[in-house]
Formats: sequence, C-alpha cells, structure tokens
Amino acid sequence: MGNCNCFTNSKQAMAEIAPYDFIKSTTAVQLSGDPTSSSTLYIHFALLYKTRALQFAPSDDPQPVVQIGSETITGTREMMIRFIDVKLPQPPLVVMVEEGGETAALVVKMVELQHRSVVWHLERMVRWSDDLVTRGGRRNGDPAMGSERMEVKKFQKSYSQLLEVMVEHAQMEERVVFPLLETAERGLCKVANEEHGRDLPIMNGIKEDIKSIAVLDTGSHDYREALRNLSTRLRSLLEHSKEHFQEEERDVLPLMEALELSKEQQLRVLEQCFNLMQGTHSDLFSSFIQGLLPREAMQYLDLIMSCKEEKLVASMLHRII
Repeated sequence: MGNCNCFTNSKQAMAEIAPYDFIKSTTAVQLSGDPTSSSTLYIHFALLYKTRALQFAPSDDPQPVVQIGSETITGTREMMIRFIDVKLPQPPLVVMVEEGGETAALVVKMVELQHRSVVWHLERMVRWSDDLVTRGGRRNGDPAMGSERMEVKKFQKSYSQLLEVMVEHAQMEERVVFPLLETAERGLCKVANEEHGRDLPIMNGIKEDIKSIAVLDTGSHDYREALRNLSTRLRSLLEHSKEHFQEEERDVLPLMEALELSKEQQLRVLEQCFNLMQGTHSDLFSSFIQGLLPREAMQYLDLIMSCKEEKLVASMLHRII
C-alpha cells in the first residue's frame, strides 16, 4: 500500500489514524472561489493534503484562484495541481498517464483504487483488534475513545461501514464489470464470482462476532477469548482479500483492454459503477477516501469528475472537506 503511519502518536486511537497524518507543512496558502463549485472544492481538497495553513475566501467566481507566496494561478484543474505540486512537493498529487491509456483502463483503475482503500481499512481493523486483544479490557488512555465498551461500539461502527463498502464493491463487479467481460467469453469471471459468494458469509459472520463482543463483560475470560478469535478472523479476511484482489488485477481486469471500448462507452460504464455504489459515494465517501494515498485520492476524484454531473460531484466533495 505504501501508507505510512509511523509519524502518529503511539497513544493515538487506531480509529483516528489516516494515511495523510504526517503532513506538517505550515506554508500559508490562499484559495478563493465559489464554495459550491466542484472545481473550487477539488482544489480545496488537494490543498488540504499540502498544508495546515490554508485560508479560504469564498467568492462568486466559479474558477478557483490559488496564491502561494507572491505567485498566483488560475486555470484548468490539471494546471493548478501541477503548480501546487511544484510549490509544495510533498505529498505528490500529480499522476502521470500514458498517452492513449485513458480509455479501457478507466474502469480498471477505479476497481484497483477501491481495492487499495479496502485493504488499508482492513489492515487498520486488524491493528485495532490486535490492540484490543493486547489491552484485554483496559482503556487505551485516549479520552476520545471513551470506555472499553464505547471503543468496541466505535469498532463495530467502523467495521459495519467497511462491510457496506466491500458489499457494494462486489455487487458493482458482479452487475457491471463481470457481465461486460462475460459478453466476450463466458466463464471468464466464474472463479471471481464464486469467491464473492464464499466471502459474504465470512464478512457477515465477523459483524455478528463484533455484535456479540459488544454485550460481553469487558475484561472477562469470554470477552478476551472472543477478541482473540475476532482478531484471527479479521487477519484471515485481510489475507484472503489481498489474494483475491491480486488475482483479479492479474487475471481478470487486464482483459478489459481487449473489449476495445470507446471513451464514451467507458465513461458510461464508470457512471454505472459509481451509481451502484450509492453508500460508498455518499455517507461513507469520506471514510473511503481516507484509505487512499493523496495521489490515489486525487486520481479517484478525477474519475468521478469525468463522468458525473457538476452538482453531484460538488455534493460528494462537500462530504470530505
């Protein structure tokens, strides 16, 4: 994944760790523009990765303006992101796209980025469950997490959100991506579909395990044993998910290129995928984006902006700013 949490405080709750926590820059940056415009919100989001000293001045101008030091720029999203990357190199946001590689690869890139986010969140849940096992009913010292029982409730909520994203991702593949490939050759996605069917009961089972733990007496033998079993099951789900995603990215997704879809067709497919994942791209969008590196997050937003209406994009961006 490449996500680094080594800069976070060791006492920080696992639930609060994000891959961009290490941003320390205090360079003063000014942004002005229409706060309801997707272009302004896009640049606003990008700048949140770059500095902790961002000043935003709302205006009626739909075209955002950025000032860093004595230099000011406005223009296309791509132009402004490149300017920001030059002035504030870390973390890098620009994604180099090979010429001619932006058609059939669009859906592939979307699926791969969703895989990255899911894996990051699963790894986070595993670390969090290990931490709960180590403490065995004792509080972690973070007032934001509350009591042990309150922390388990937060853990339960986090897993439920992740489960919803994973289910929507699987349904999107089964209803859009896999049928497209099956039109070219029946049976291409047979193994992937079977793995989806096998994984759902496991994921739902973990949800029920967490629900049971939430009502046990914290610190009891049964509570500690249930936490150990939960940690084992989560680790198993993580490893299997990694393997499943790698197989899809190696054996299934590259075949999308062979379909030779036009860019218009590819954008329609993208829109279908996004529309099917309603929860992921509304209430859960902020959490989903948190699982991506800054460059990956900007790339995902580029995909959304390529096929969604202005008002819908602006609404989604509002959720993460």
